[in-house]
Amino acid sequence: MIAVTLVVAAEATALLLAACWYGYQLAVGSPVLSFWGAVFTLGLLLVFSAWLYAVAVYLYRGYRWTRAAALVAQLFVLTIGFPALSSGLVLAGLAMLLPAATAIVLLFHNRVISYASRAGGSTPAL
Repeated sequence: MIAVTLVVAAEATALLLAACWYGYQLAVGSPVLSFWGAVFTLGLLLVFSAWLYAVAVYLYRGYRWTRAAALVAQLFVLTIGFPALSSGLVLAGLAMLLPAATAIVLLFHNRVISYASRAGGSTPAL
């Protein structure tokens, strides 16, 4: 469980670093086709990073919904990692594919499934 949580938290940190780099490039005046499109992309990077941090925290706490959220995040990483690997960016591709594949395998491990079975929330209304 800790390994999956660390993989998701590391991906969130990587996205946050990418957002910081992207914001810096935007601030120093790097050429972009659309300024507001670049701001939107920066916002998406920040929101997705925050979402992944939340998934990591609640995955560590054992909430049930986090397994699906972590799986979706890993599938997104795979869709970026395979083209990166096949286009010649071997280190970047492997840096995305190996942790994502590890997390996917661990998400379906019996111990992770039994740990992440907490429903959470407050008491039922009825």
